[in-house]
Amino acid sequence: MSKLKNTTGFPCQRLAMSATGCDQMRRLVQNDGANPTRKIVFITGTRADFGKLKPLMRYLEQRSDIELHVIVTGMHMLKLYGSTYLEVKREGFTHIYCVANQHANEPMCSIMGNSVCLFSRLIGEIAPHLIVVHGDRLEALAGATVGALSNTLVCHIEGGELSGTVDDLIRHAVTKLAHIHMVANDDAAARLVQLGECGSNIYVIGSPDLDVMRSDTLPSLQQALAHYQIPSADFAIAMFHPVTSEEADMPAYAKAFFSALEKTGDRYVVVYPNNDAGTSAILAEINRHRENRRFSVFPSIRFEHFLTLLKNANYIIGNSSAGIREAPFYGVPTVNVGTRQSRRYFCESIFNCSYHEQSILDAIHKAKSYTSRRRSMPFGDGNSLEKFALALNSTGFWQTPFQKAFVDIDVCTSDEPLPALCLETAA
Repeated sequence: MSKLKNTTGFPCQRLAMSATGCDQMRRLVQNDGANPTRKIVFITGTRADFGKLKPLMRYLEQRSDIELHVIVTGMHMLKLYGSTYLEVKREGFTHIYCVANQHANEPMCSIMGNSVCLFSRLIGEIAPHLIVVHGDRLEALAGATVGALSNTLVCHIEGGELSGTVDDLIRHAVTKLAHIHMVANDDAAARLVQLGECGSNIYVIGSPDLDVMRSDTLPSLQQALAHYQIPSADFAIAMFHPVTSEEADMPAYAKAFFSALEKTGDRYVVVYPNNDAGTSAILAEINRHRENRRFSVFPSIRFEHFLTLLKNANYIIGNSSAGIREAPFYGVPTVNVGTRQSRRYFCESIFNCSYHEQSILDAIHKAKSYTSRRRSMPFGDGNSLEKFALALNSTGFWQTPFQKAFVDIDVCTSDEPLPALCLETAA
């Protein structure tokens, strides 16, 4: 059987920070006149990706040689999910475009078409030198599509990862449309090489949200509890998102999930799901439990406040990537329910279970018995902004060619030919 050879030696951009990294950052903010002003567009569609991208945007807004443009769309524009476009506007970026690309319960394929049309017009007017997209949402796919078809460089942040369901399809499709990749770790970089990406266009910077997570400027627990009127510091966080390929089963899954939460007797901070297909079933179940005094329900929570709550939570339960990426960084145990994150990185503080009520309850018991609080940091160590700045100012970054080339790797472990599918025409 043919197997991929070990790719741990692939060439990619290693961005090492010296002890004077902060001084270098400050110098990069100043334009010495040697470089022209470049326009960079960021596309944000959710509260989650904005929290990750915000440190990078803030940095670029300060640079005299960069003109930052922010397209705000997707869930940000929906009142049902908290109208979080207001959170983006509060940042005071000079160039912000709030664009509604969908209505409630619109099919995902329709949202994709809307987004391509809207972004195409905006990108045409702005004429940026670079488009930055994040992760695995439809808005990222639409932005990358527009960039690829308009000869505009596309930078994809946090590609090369595995999760499960349709997210993987979208994430890897964005990879093939993007020209530049900023990934969280070597594993993600290796997958991009397997996808035929050029190693010199891959930058390992870590996950940008970890910069915020280790910051000493986060609100205190008392401030977060008071802001959201959460009555107790003894709580867990619940975030349950739809799985698009299991849409028909989401009503039953949501019912079992919230029934299990009720039976624990614990207090929960419940955050609305994303707006993928199947979300209405979860929202309906949340509404049925809204009067439960042990449930504090919110359409959205500001990223910094959410991090403070997560850091102090007894555990997080559901199927959000926050339980796989952010919670282990704080040593907070996770109950990971179902298939949505089935292919993610797992560590000792993550307890997997099925959608069945008893399985969920068993996993909650294990999470509550976990006392190690040992940190796991497979997605970087909190200096992504510094590495992002170095990448942006590296020699080859702006010389990245628009015309992509597929880079073949040797997939055989022997001289045997790869098996091929032969299609014979009937006589």
